[in-house]
Amino acid sequence: MNLTLSVSKPNPAATLKIFGSKSESNRLLILQALFPHIEINNLSDSDDTKLLQKALVSNKKTIDVGHAGTAMRFLTAYFSIQEGKEILLTGSERMQNRPIGILVEALQKLGADISYEKEPGFPPLRIRGRKLNNSQVQLSSNISSQYISALMLIAPKLPGGLEIELQEQAVSFSYLEMTKSLLKKTGISCEINGNKIHVFSVSTLSPATIFVEPDWSSASYFYSIVALSDSAEIRLQNFRNPKISYQGDSVVAKIYGKLGVETTFSGTGIILKKIGGKLPGLLQLDLSNTPDLAQTIAVSCLGLKIPCKLLGLQTLKIKETNRLLALKTELEKCNAKVKISENSLEMLPPESLPDSVEIDTYDDHRMAMAFAPLALKISIGINDAEVVSKSYPQFWQDLEKQGFSIKNPVK
Repeated sequence: MNLTLSVSKPNPAATLKIFGSKSESNRLLILQALFPHIEINNLSDSDDTKLLQKALVSNKKTIDVGHAGTAMRFLTAYFSIQEGKEILLTGSERMQNRPIGILVEALQKLGADISYEKEPGFPPLRIRGRKLNNSQVQLSSNISSQYISALMLIAPKLPGGLEIELQEQAVSFSYLEMTKSLLKKTGISCEINGNKIHVFSVSTLSPATIFVEPDWSSASYFYSIVALSDSAEIRLQNFRNPKISYQGDSVVAKIYGKLGVETTFSGTGIILKKIGGKLPGLLQLDLSNTPDLAQTIAVSCLGLKIPCKLLGLQTLKIKETNRLLALKTELEKCNAKVKISENSLEMLPPESLPDSVEIDTYDDHRMAMAFAPLALKISIGINDAEVVSKSYPQFWQDLEKQGFSIKNPVK
C-alpha cells in the first residue's frame, strides 16, 4: 500500500489516544508468562506485541518472529529456561542478518542449550529449554540493551537470581532503567549500580495489575507535526508527566522544547502547543539512550531548515534496516546534504525543499512515520505505508484526524 500525503494544515486543537508502549508491553508479556498473576491493561496493539503474545502461548516447534527484533531477543532468553521444551526460533531474511551472538553466548555461560541452525552468531536458533544454575555473567553491552533486558527478565526465575557485569557502557541505557522499573512494579527486586546489575530470584509474586503508559516514541511524530506547523495544538491522552515516565523517549518533550513546542502535563495526559521562539542555529544531540527518536528529529530539522548533528546512533545499523543509510538516502531526496559515520548523522538542510518527494520505507515503520509530518511543507509519497502496523497500526487514521489529506493508493 502506497499513500500520498498532500500539503496539509493540522487540526488546530485535536485530541488523540495512543495505545500502550510497545517496549513496556513486550517486557510485561515476558513477565506475565513467567508469573501468570500479573495483569496488563492498555497493552500495545502493535504487530510486534501481538506476535510476541502469540509466540508465548504457541505449541508449534518453529516460532517465526518475522521482523520483530525485540521478540527474537526476549524469546531467546525465555525459551532457554522452559525446561523440556525444544523450539526453532527464526525470523525474516533481515532478522537472520541481525546479530544475536552476544546474547546467546551469555545464556550459554549460564547453562543454556542453544545452537545455530545456519550462520554462527545469527538466527535461526535451536533452543532446548533447561534449568540454568549459574547466576553470574559478563557481556559486552555496546550493541543493544535488549540483550541485557532479555537476561534481566528471566533472572527472577533463575535459582540464584542473576548478576550481570557490563564490560562497556551500555547503549540505550534508559531501556535498562525501564526494565528495572517494571520488574520492581511487579514486586521483583532489581539493582543497577554502575556497570553491575543484580536481579533477585523470586518463586511467586502477589497479583498485580499494571497499566501500560502510551508510547512516547509514537508521540514523537506529533511533536514533529506541531514543530512544523504554524500554530497547532495536540492533546495526547493518558501520558504520564515526562519527569516520571518509565520510557527514555519521554525526553522528546525536552528536545522539542528547543524546536518551539511546549509540553504541558494536564493530569490526564499532555498538551503539545506551538509557541515558536528562536530556533537553534545547530541542533546537536547525543541520542545514545534514545536512538529511536533520530529519524523523527532529523526530519523535523529538515522541515525547519535547521542543521543537526546526531550522535550515539551505533545501534541504528542493526534495526529493521540500516537506519543510518536509509535516512541518508531519503533526506538526500529532499535536497539535504547528509554525512553519516558508524554512530552519527550530520544533516545540512537545503535552501528549498522539492515540491514533492517519494519516500521508501525499507520495511521500517519509523521511516514511514518520521517522514509523514513533512507533508506540512510538501507533498509526500510513502511507499509500503502499511509497515506502520509494526508499532502503530492506527497511525494513518490518527494523522487524518489531525487534518492531513491522505490518498490511497498512489496511481
